[in-house]
Formats: sequence, C-alpha cells, structure tokens
Amino acid sequence: MTVNLKSRLLRLLEENRETYISGGALAKDLAVSRNAIWKAATSLRAEGFGIRAVTNKGYRLDSDVDVLSEAGIEAFLKTEGLFTVETRKSVTSTNTVMREIATGGAREGYVIAAEEQTAGKGRLGRGFHSPAGHGVYFSLLLRPGDKASDPAGGTGCASFITSAAAVAVARAIEEVFGVRVGIKWVNDLYIGDKKVCGILTEATLDMENGSVDSAVLGIGINITKPKEGYPDEIGKIAASLTGEESCGDMKRCRLIASVLDNFMVFYDNLAGREFLDEYRERSIVLGSDIYVMPIGGGEARPASTLAIDDECRLVVRYEDSHVRPPALYA
Repeated sequence: MTVNLKSRLLRLLEENRETYISGGALAKDLAVSRNAIWKAATSLRAEGFGIRAVTNKGYRLDSDVDVLSEAGIEAFLKTEGLFTVETRKSVTSTNTVMREIATGGAREGYVIAAEEQTAGKGRLGRGFHSPAGHGVYFSLLLRPGDKASDPAGGTGCASFITSAAAVAVARAIEEVFGVRVGIKWVNDLYIGDKKVCGILTEATLDMENGSVDSAVLGIGINITKPKEGYPDEIGKIAASLTGEESCGDMKRCRLIASVLDNFMVFYDNLAGREFLDEYRERSIVLGSDIYVMPIGGGEARPASTLAIDDECRLVVRYEDSHVRPPALYA
C-alpha cells in the first residue's frame, strides 16, 4: 500500500468531508481499482483515521480526526515530489535523528515528525518541552548548496533559514488556526507575552571548501494545552495555540504541511529576502529595552532595539550610544 494513494484518498475525503463518496467514484478519480480503495481505507482506519464505510453510500471522513501520519501530512501538501515524510511515535529530538539521517546521504526535503520528543532541543543548549499529542515537532533536511552564497555580499543566505522559517510558521498558524503570532528575534514565536513556537537550525559545514553541506531545520509548536500544564521552569512563558486539550480536523497534519509549503517559497530564493519585510513587521522586540549577553559569558549590557538589518541581525543602541548588532541577547 503506497502512502501516495492513502494521501490522495485522504485529500479527496477531506475535500468532501460532509458527503459520502462511493467506492466507484473514488476509484475513478484516483485511477485505481475499487479493491485498492478498500485496502487504502482499511489501512488508514488501522492508523487511527475515522473513515466510515456504509453500503450503497460509500466512504466519509470523521471531523474529529487528530492523527499524525505520513499520509495525513502529504494529503495537505500543495507541492508534490519535494518532500519525503516520516512520522514516529517518540524520538529523543527530531533534529538529533535528522542529523543522523543526513550523514547517510538523505536528499533535501526529508521530514521527520514525531508525536513526542523526550529530549527536545532549543537554542543555547536549552530544552523544548514536547509532550505527546499536544504539539507538532518536526525537522526538515536542507542541502543549501548555492543558496548558502549571497551574491549581494553579507553573511550568506544560510543564516536566513531560521528567519524565513519564522515567517513561514507564522503564516501557517494563521492559515490553520486563525491566530496571529509575533516573532521574538531570532527564532521564537509568541502570542502576547507567551511563547508558542521555537525554531532551531543546525548546519554542518563541508570542511574542504567551507560551504554548508546540510542544514537541519527543527520546529516545535505548542498546539493544545497539556492536562498537567507546563513544567514550572517554563510555566510563566509557555502557551499553546488553543486552550483545548485536543484538536480534530487533522489540524496538526495541516499545520506541518502549511509550514513546509510556505517555507519552500522563501527557501527557493533566500538571497531575495522576500521574507524580510514581514519578519520585521511581525517583530515584538523592536523599540524595546533588552539585555545583550556576550558570547562566552560575561556581564549583560542594557540596550535599546532599533532595527533588524538586511542580514537579519538585531541592531541595538547601548547606553554609551554605540549602535551595532549584538551577537546574542536575552
């Protein structure tokens, strides 16, 4: 049973959610036999999809479905042939798993999505709380190649991956959940003063020519509220997209597919910086006071945020009136 047939069947049933479609009509639309339709529906039902089959009526998809699967994600992708999707019940970290896959020569576009991460990763060695069934946690393998070179000069387009992904996630959240989010430089998405998404990009260099051999883009989004709430260490800053404890309508699959589609629009032309205006417009730190933390430790320095420059760096003014992009801030 191919994932492609199952995803195409899911897409058809989703597009006609309130209507039964006969096996004959499905077989004709998908150019397969009625027996193939039956096998695909049976396989999807075994994976947890609520597909009803009624004699003389046909098949229908239930509205309360919340299953994370390859077929479910692929059913909502607008771009075909770009992604290879794999889902797992539990992983240490999707980025950790993907980096191992990358060393084996996997092609660009490989996606790992998990129901749960037991050791989710954030920036600067921080963790990312990833409880089963309450979010989407996935990583995308990229092979930037020439995209890592900026013809206009600057730091190189590979550094834009995280910023472009932030805008892509923000758009996807609005498309699927109707919720507007802001971006906290450089990689976190917020609703008000609460964090709902973290993004981590890890690149591997080709030591022979100094180019980026691969980049693993990891994204974690809090969708529903865990029954037990969030751990004490993040309880004051973490939130979910909804106040519900579960969501149906295949929204987790929809969200991952929408992020991937939106991101690829920017990724195909990183040097063009088509994401930058929206990245700036969504910023929640511009015009605020922050503390700049020196790399390697040291005393934090107070500063005021002024702008986000064309290299996606935050430009600040220190108390001594010096204006420059900080390496890192808290």
